[in-house]
Amino acid sequence: MQRTCAKLDIKLLYTKPYSPESKGKIERFNRTADAFLSEARLQNFTTLDGYNYYLDVWLSECYHKKEHSALKTTPFYAFNSSKNPIRPVTPQALAEAFMHQETRKVDKSGCISFEKQLYEVGLSLIGQMVEILYDPADTSVITAVHPATGFTKRISRMEIGVKAGTRPKMPDTLLPASVDSSRLLNRKDIVYQEAYREKVNAIKYSALEEKEGVTHV
Repeated sequence: MQRTCAKLDIKLLYTKPYSPESKGKIERFNRTADAFLSEARLQNFTTLDGYNYYLDVWLSECYHKKEHSALKTTPFYAFNSSKNPIRPVTPQALAEAFMHQETRKVDKSGCISFEKQLYEVGLSLIGQMVEILYDPADTSVITAVHPATGFTKRISRMEIGVKAGTRPKMPDTLLPASVDSSRLLNRKDIVYQEAYREKVNAIKYSALEEKEGVTHV
């Protein structure tokens, strides 16, 4: 909201919540709009075009030609006799004012990431922060702005197609080999068995009996 008002040269004011006396003009506008809606409901409209048409009728015949208590004249006469020039806003400026804005950092490839998509900004802005202006209803094209350098560019979402290259198939020699057993455990099993046999043969009473003629121990 602050950005939109700043772009349109509108002063943004805040009022205390639940305090109608601090925003009298807004409350009066709501009463005026309710007056039209109460009449429009009697027409039993089924389309928005019907409301828009009779809103023009009501503004022209009921509001603009009725004397305003604060102006002491009709809004139509006050508008046409005002010495303050009208500040027209171009459709392009109005559309830009209501764009959403975020910031992104340009990566080492000169791209930015937005909504999990890549957009190419340019190598000249690597490592810089840029402002992104976008329409949330269509993010296929966004606007990148670098205020420090005045850089402004409309960029499209990068489309990575078949010409970008596909991942080649790995040769069989580099693929993981299928195994039936653990080489580590097999090797350790051999060592374990050798150590076990040495332990068992360390004391063998049958050998002593043969050497010394002992029939029992």
